Amino acid sequence: MAGSRFLDYLLQQAPDQYEIRVFNKEPVGGYNRIMLSPVLAGEKRVDEIMTHDASWFSQKGIHLHTGTIISEIDADKQTVKTDLGQTYYYDDLIIATGSNPFVLPVPGSDLAGVVTFRDIRDVNQMITASNQTQKAVVIGGGLLGLEAAYGLQKRGMDVTVVHNGPILMNVQMDEEAGKMLQASLEAKGMKFAMNAFTSELVGDESVEAIRFQDGREIETDLVVMAVGIRPNVKLAQQTGLEVNRGIVVDDQLRTSFPHIYALGECNEHRGQCYGLVAPLYEQAEVLAKTLAGAEAAYQGSVTSTMLKVTGVNLFSAGEFNGSDDSETIVYRDKAQNVYRKIVLQSNRIIGSVMFGDTTDCNWIFDLLKTQQDVSALRDTLIFGKGYV
Repeated sequence: MAGSRFLDYLLQQAPDQYEIRVFNKEPVGGYNRIMLSPVLAGEKRVDEIMTHDASWFSQKGIHLHTGTIISEIDADKQTVKTDLGQTYYYDDLIIATGSNPFVLPVPGSDLAGVVTFRDIRDVNQMITASNQTQKAVVIGGGLLGLEAAYGLQKRGMDVTVVHNGPILMNVQMDEEAGKMLQASLEAKGMKFAMNAFTSELVGDESVEAIRFQDGREIETDLVVMAVGIRPNVKLAQQTGLEVNRGIVVDDQLRTSFPHIYALGECNEHRGQCYGLVAPLYEQAEVLAKTLAGAEAAYQGSVTSTMLKVTGVNLFSAGEFNGSDDSETIVYRDKAQNVYRKIVLQSNRIIGSVMFGDTTDCNWIFDLLKTQQDVSALRDTLIFGKGYV
């Protein structure tokens, strides 16, 4: 998604400056990866989530190589080699290889019926499994895991979510919001194994059960690993680029080698790797301006999460768990299943989490980003902008 958005920006900034080649491991052009969840749930088709199909590349005069992997970069000669043995010269090279899904290193992780949730191929495997089998286990109670569970449940599967902590979506939710989310999903038939640590996936050729460290087992025909992502840095490491967790870049997205840039989830900027779309699009705009010869600098991003999980509106931003020297304003309406929380420090918003009602969350987020003094707004702040 970052690479496709970069192309949009570059064609706006410098439509005729470059001859462009795009190498994509997947068999298609650019698509909205966030919309894979509705595809899994049967609410969208793959063709409806394409953002840059083959005809778009053709119309823009961009050479698109699908199903192609870059196997080698020669930084001295400024060339790349594909897995088919073809070599191409570059003036500027952009690495936008994204992330790889993390697979738990447990026995049985290579069995048939064990999949990740990252691309169209993964979704197709899950859809096939849902047509042929009944039981699914999703490992990971974060956003991606819950979306996978929701999609499989919509397709008629009996789904259990396995999470290694006590709070669902613990990166985005505090304890109260996480418990409310779990209760609402359980009411819709989803099952949960909380504080559960996977020790083994059981089966001969295909997965038949998941076994936990405490000896418990759950029978299953499908296991979806949704336990996180890791920046895809293998090619960069082979080339000799500076790599920490991600490919290290400066404010112009330059790597440690001249004429090589890294964009999106694969990079690391000021010690930070980003997995949300908004920062990646901000990076894409800066890189396009840089390659067009304009002054631009990426300063890092303050991130928020606003989403709908299985029909429930959620929002979170900043330090929503608070600290010893912070204050918390909370609004609860248990009858309406609503929870709103704002965390203040020195009369400035440092975090917020909302469940069920996200009214004016963008306004709250703007106040957080600008660090505006909200002393005069405190009495009605929790209700939103309309009450100020």
